Amino acid sequence: MAEDTLMLNISSGSVQFNRKTNQKHLSSSEKWAQKKRVAKRKAAVEPQESSASKQRKINQTGQQHAQKQTLQTPRSPSQRSNNRDTEENPVQRENSEAKSPSKVKTFPKKAPTEHEDHGRPFIKTSSLFRNNPEIPDVLSPAVNQVKEKVFTSNTFEELNLHPHLVATLHKVLNVSSMTSVQKQTIPVLMSGKDAVVRSQTGSGKTLAYGIPMVQFLQAIQPKVKRSDGPLAVVIVPTRELALQSFQMFQKLLRPFTWIVPGVLMGGEKKKAEKARLRKGINVLISTPGRLVDHIKNTLSIAFSAVRWLILDEADRILDLGFEKDLTVILNALNTAGPDRQNVLLSATITEGLSRLASISMKDPVSVHVSEGSEETVEACPQAAPQALSDSYAVPERLQQHVVVVPSKLHLVCLAAFILAKCKFEQRQKLVIFISSCEAVEFLLNLFTAVLCEIPSNTSSKSTSCLNFYRLHGNMRQEERTEVFQEFSQCKTGILLCTDVAARGLDLPQVTWIVQYNPPVSAAEYVHRVGRTARIGAQGSSLLFLTPSETAFVDVLANHNISLSEMKMVDILSTLMKDERFKGRGKWDSKRSADAFEQEVRERATLLQTDFENYVHASNESLQTAKSALQCFLRAYTTYPSSLKHIFHIRMLHLGHAAKSFGLRDAPQGLASSISTNPANSKHSKKAKDKAKSPPKKLTAKQRVSNLMRSEYDSGMDGQSKAKKKRKNKKGQAEESTDA
Repeated sequence: MAEDTLMLNISSGSVQFNRKTNQKHLSSSEKWAQKKRVAKRKAAVEPQESSASKQRKINQTGQQHAQKQTLQTPRSPSQRSNNRDTEENPVQRENSEAKSPSKVKTFPKKAPTEHEDHGRPFIKTSSLFRNNPEIPDVLSPAVNQVKEKVFTSNTFEELNLHPHLVATLHKVLNVSSMTSVQKQTIPVLMSGKDAVVRSQTGSGKTLAYGIPMVQFLQAIQPKVKRSDGPLAVVIVPTRELALQSFQMFQKLLRPFTWIVPGVLMGGEKKKAEKARLRKGINVLISTPGRLVDHIKNTLSIAFSAVRWLILDEADRILDLGFEKDLTVILNALNTAGPDRQNVLLSATITEGLSRLASISMKDPVSVHVSEGSEETVEACPQAAPQALSDSYAVPERLQQHVVVVPSKLHLVCLAAFILAKCKFEQRQKLVIFISSCEAVEFLLNLFTAVLCEIPSNTSSKSTSCLNFYRLHGNMRQEERTEVFQEFSQCKTGILLCTDVAARGLDLPQVTWIVQYNPPVSAAEYVHRVGRTARIGAQGSSLLFLTPSETAFVDVLANHNISLSEMKMVDILSTLMKDERFKGRGKWDSKRSADAFEQEVRERATLLQTDFENYVHASNESLQTAKSALQCFLRAYTTYPSSLKHIFHIRMLHLGHAAKSFGLRDAPQGLASSISTNPANSKHSKKAKDKAKSPPKKLTAKQRVSNLMRSEYDSGMDGQSKAKKKRKNKKGQAEESTDA
C-alpha cells in the first residue's frame, strides 16, 4: 500500500486529498474512474472563467484551425476517398489539439466478445444458456399403444357397387383395396342404418361415407335433377376440409353427371352461393356458420328432399362452439322431408359427441377398428364412446418424439430443426402448429428474413429449399385456398399454421409434424399428428415442451400414446453445418466434447442475435413481436382446468418467453395485459395513442436493469404490484370521501 497525495493550489490556500491506492493491481476501468473523480474535484475548486475569456479562446482556436487548413497540401480524390472513414471532423480535431499529448492516457483494447467476431456489430444480449431451469429426463411410461390395421385384402368389387363407381375408384382415385374402416362402414351405411364411425386419422373415412352415398343417389329413379335441391348435406368444421371434401365428391361423381355437388363456406361471396343454390345443388358440403346464414337469409334453400346428413369431424364442430348452429340446422332438417340417414365421423369420440348422437340419431351403430378385433360393430354407441375415449389410435408407422427446451431457447431450437430437415436433408415437408394467428405471421416474417437470407460468400442454391407457407383463420379465403393448393402440390416446404389445419386435411407427403406450442388436449394431439403417416405411409412428429410442462407426457401415456425423447443439443448441433453462424476461431473435429458444446452454444447465440437484430431493427417489427407474445400468453391461459397443473400462466417466465419472440426483455405491463384486450377496454383510445407514440429512449443503466429483470424475474410480480397500487388508490379515495 502506497500513499499518494494530490495538491491543488487555490487562491485561498491549498487543499490536500489523501488516498490509499494500490497502483499495481488497478484495472483499466478503475483507473478511468479514478481519473474522472479527480477531474470532478478539480472542476469544483477551480475559479470559473469569465465569458469574455472563453470567447477569446474559441476565437483563437478558430484562427488556428483556419491557418492549418490553408497550409494543408491538397490530396487526390482517391486519397480523400480512402481516408474518408478515418478523418476527424473539425470539432474532433479541436478537442484533440486542445489536449496535450502527454496528458492523453491510453487504455488496453477490450477483448472481443462473442458477438463482435467476424465483423458482427456488438449487441448487448443476455446469454441463452444461463439462468435456465434444469432439463429433466423424460421417461415415457410403457404403454400398450392402440393399433389399427389400415389395409385389408378385400376389394370394392365385393360390395356390389355400380361398375362406373368402381372404375372411378381405380382410375381416378387410384384405390384398389378397402381400408379397415371402409370395409366395416360401407355395408352398414348401404343397409340404411345410422352410424357413429371412429377410426384413426388418415384411414379413409371420407370414402367410407362417400361411396355408399353416391351409390344410393345414382340408383334413385327417376334420376336426380338439379331442381330437386339438396339430397345429402355434409357438415365440416373448417373451410379447407369443406374444399377438400368437395373435390373428393367431384371425382366420385364424375361418371354421374346429373348429380351436382356444391360447397358453401365463409369467405366466399354470398351472391354467387345464392345463385348456385337457386340453380340447384344435390350434394351440399358446408361449414356450420355459413349454412345457418343461408337458412336464415336465403329463400331458395330447402331441405324437403334431404336423405343423408353427414357430420365429419363432429367433435371438432362441437369444440369450435357450433352447438347453436347445429341446433338450427337440425331443426331446419326435421321440419320437413322424409326419414334421413345420419352419420357421425371422428378419430376421437367425446362425451359431447355421444350426447349429439343420442339426440340426432335413431338406433345408431357404433363402428370402430382396433387391434385384435378387426370387425368391431356395436349396436349401442352410448356406452362405447366412454369406454373408448381413454385410448386413442395413432398411425402405426408414425414415430413420435418429444424435446424439452427452456423458453429462452425455443426460437433457435425451432430454427435449427427447420434448417436440419429442409436445408441439409432432401424432400422434407414440415407442418408446424402454433397457438395464434399473430405468432404465425411473426414467425413467417422472421424466418423468411433471417433463415432465407443468402450470404455473399455462398451460392443461392444453399437456401432455395426453404419455402415457407402460412395458414390461419385471419387470412382471406382466396389466400387460404391458394396456400392449401400450393403446399399440397409442393415437394418440400414448411407450413406454419394454427389448429385450422389440424382436422381432416389430406396434405400429401408430409414427413414431419412439429407441435411448437402444445395442444390443449390429448385428442387434439392425435388429430395434429394425423396430418402425416396417412394411409399406411411413414411419418414423424415432434412435440416441444418446457421443463415445467413435461408432465404432459404422462397425460398422453394415459391415452396409450408413447413418445421417445429427442435431445435439444442434438437439434442445435445442426448449426455446426451452417457457416453463417460460425463462432470464434476455426472448429477442429479433434477437439473435446466440451469445446464442441461451447461452439454450438456460440452459434446458437449468434443466431438468436440475428433474430433480435431483425426484431429491433424497426418499430413495426418490434410491435409485431410484442403482439405475437401477448397473443401467445392469452392462448396459454385457455388450457382446460384438467391441465392447469401443467400449463399455468404463473409457471411461465415472461422474460424468457419474450426471448422466444426475439425480444431482449419482457415488455413493461405485459402481465397486466394478458387477461384484458386493449381493443375492448374502456381506455382503448388511450392504449392506441400510447402504442403509436415512439418508445422512450432508455439510459444504459435502465437497459441493464431491464435485462437483469428479464433474466431473473418471471415478470408476474408486476401484476400483483399493479393490483396493490389500485387498492391503495381506492383506499385513499375512500378516505377522502369519508373526510
